[in-house]
Amino acid sequence: MTEYSVIDEFSRFEEACRILAAGTGPVAVDVERASGFRYSQRAYLVQVYRRDAGVFLFDPPALGDFSPLQAAIGDAEWVFHAASQDLPSLRELGLEPSVIFDTELAARLLGHERVGLAAVVEDTIGITLKKEHSAADWSTRPLPASWLEYAALDVLHLVDVRDRIAEELEEQQKVEFAAQEFAAILAQPPRPPREDPWRRLSGLHQVKGARNLAVARSLWEAREEYAQQQDTSPGRLVPDRALVAAVLAGPQSKQALAGVSAFTGRASRTELDRWWKAIVRGRETEDLPKTRVPSDALPPPRAWSDRNPEADARLKLARPAIEEVAEGLHMPTENLLKPESLRRLAWAPPALTTDAVAAALEALGARPWQIEQTAQKIVDAFVEAAQSPDPALAPGS
Repeated sequence: MTEYSVIDEFSRFEEACRILAAGTGPVAVDVERASGFRYSQRAYLVQVYRRDAGVFLFDPPALGDFSPLQAAIGDAEWVFHAASQDLPSLRELGLEPSVIFDTELAARLLGHERVGLAAVVEDTIGITLKKEHSAADWSTRPLPASWLEYAALDVLHLVDVRDRIAEELEEQQKVEFAAQEFAAILAQPPRPPREDPWRRLSGLHQVKGARNLAVARSLWEAREEYAQQQDTSPGRLVPDRALVAAVLAGPQSKQALAGVSAFTGRASRTELDRWWKAIVRGRETEDLPKTRVPSDALPPPRAWSDRNPEADARLKLARPAIEEVAEGLHMPTENLLKPESLRRLAWAPPALTTDAVAAALEALGARPWQIEQTAQKIVDAFVEAAQSPDPALAPGS
């Protein structure tokens, strides 16, 4: 078994970058985070492999400045498995590829039944990977040897997988499909901050009234502030359900809060003052949240027949038409066209021309290859729906 070590000294890092710069071909890149353990999504390990160079494991907290690595490999193609998961963490380090190849996304476009890394590696090059440390706390130091081997194997075979996947894309005439998808991932802007993120508290639907919502918001904000200070995942301090339980219990004193049995978590009692002050702030604030938040979300399709029967008819004809195209291309329907995009078109369609539907699809983020494959099918389905209304909708039926 090859023994791997983490590079955490800058002189060793610079030497590794020189070796990688002299390597050949694409560069396999992966990131390990501490999701569920730490507050942030920062990288705690960056793995890089290149032919004629080998595997290198870098320690971001120890190294800090990753500009030598960017200079060494920035112009090469970077190979990922599920690039959208790793790019934000890499960008925090100043690492930005100019072109990528995503083996997970390509496997979807090719119609692979299994698209996890271990499955794709096994299906393409016949090597079995163990995925036993995927949920580990990668902020741990020192990292155990078995974890380092696992991390190295995530990139060691990825370039070989990329080459086999590229052959399959050629065979299925999907090279341009993949290229457009990869470019779209690379160009995708960061997600904007979520408005009222506290509303994502699990179980918040049980909380009624603006004042109680204000208390829930205040508790969430207090937990968020403390989690950031401690660099700990908020749910490991006090779970969502415990915050909601505290709101529902309505304690009238700090001692009463301590007596709420469902108010659990490792910081629920050690930081009792913090949580009680948050409850008091929520009860005293004049800035009450709205009890109902406007949303542009569409109603569930099962309600369309009553709320928008014309849209219901359009969707019922267009959906199987798109599914048929996806089946012919041997790929999941959602990779051909996002279901939400089709629903939005059906709910409020543009003019029933190919150009108008194509423009609407582009505005919804569809790539040119997707538009080419689907726009006319959507037009045909929508026209048919207009000309052949559901008999159940006819007057007197």
